[in-house]
Amino acid sequence: MLMEFTAEQIAGLLNGDVEGNPEVVVNKLSKIEEGEPQSLSFLANLAYEARLYTTDASIVIVNKDLKLNNPIKDTCTLIRVDDAYSSFTKLLEAYDQSKPVKIGIEKQSYIAESTTVGNDIYVGAFAYISDNAVIGNNVKIYPQTFIGDNVEIGDNTIIFSGVKIYHECVIGKNCILHAGAVIGSDGFGFAPNDNNSYDKIPQIGNVIIEDDVEIGPNNCIDRATMGSTIIKRGVKTDNLVHIAHNVVVGENTVLAGQTGISGSSKIGKNCMTGGQVGITGHVTIGDNVKIAGQSGVSKSIKDNQVLQGSPAFSYNDYMRSYASFKNLPSLVNRINELEKLIK
Repeated sequence: MLMEFTAEQIAGLLNGDVEGNPEVVVNKLSKIEEGEPQSLSFLANLAYEARLYTTDASIVIVNKDLKLNNPIKDTCTLIRVDDAYSSFTKLLEAYDQSKPVKIGIEKQSYIAESTTVGNDIYVGAFAYISDNAVIGNNVKIYPQTFIGDNVEIGDNTIIFSGVKIYHECVIGKNCILHAGAVIGSDGFGFAPNDNNSYDKIPQIGNVIIEDDVEIGPNNCIDRATMGSTIIKRGVKTDNLVHIAHNVVVGENTVLAGQTGISGSSKIGKNCMTGGQVGITGHVTIGDNVKIAGQSGVSKSIKDNQVLQGSPAFSYNDYMRSYASFKNLPSLVNRINELEKLIK
């Protein structure tokens, strides 16, 4: 539940214009299709425009340039802003920051005497922090988390329940690691021997996660064989992402669920992958590359490419090829008929 706010107060926070009753009050948030009285919603995707005219939400945030095609309900007040999506996000951030802040060290947790901890930290029950770790100010470590030897965690970082951070890894400031993430497990390094089995190659590197990174639940980021696996500033990953040893992921790149990146590949900055994208090892992906879901990348890609398919190639070429591919059955039938006529 939110505190109560009027449309006029919300418009003042968002630098928006009220269209309707400025005194109407809301105390909760809702999706526009599930709007109910005293709730605040927003419309950013015009695919949901029809819902605007039927919603029971008391306040809806919309873009200033939105033209109404039908009348809205008398019980609904609009707040017009430059960007409805970013404005609603701003409200969500304010709501999230209004929650009580956890501070203190709960019973049944363990912090090694050699560990250095900052001010205003939170450590949940059954968390284990190993020797010589360095924990910054305002770090939140939730229950059942493991922090290995010599790990460094920067200020204002949140480590949710069940995260495992192996020895020597470095986590930057203002990061979020969601439940179940494993940072710094061994890279997949094995050498075949004369006995048709495999010898394990020691993985002596680490993982470095720079500032402002968010790692999704159940991600696995492997430590480098030598040197570092590096996740650069501003990277965001979805659920179930795997990043192998010695990979470098560039600034502000976004990886959707079940993306897998094989060892020693380099991903540029400002890239995007759809779900279930696979990238083979030892390739370089340029900056500003977009890879559609379920694509497989087996070679290096230059800057500013949009790819789809497995193996992936130009998105426009893929769509043209797909248009031909789905017509193959009828084309085969036509060829068979022509062969019959020729005979």
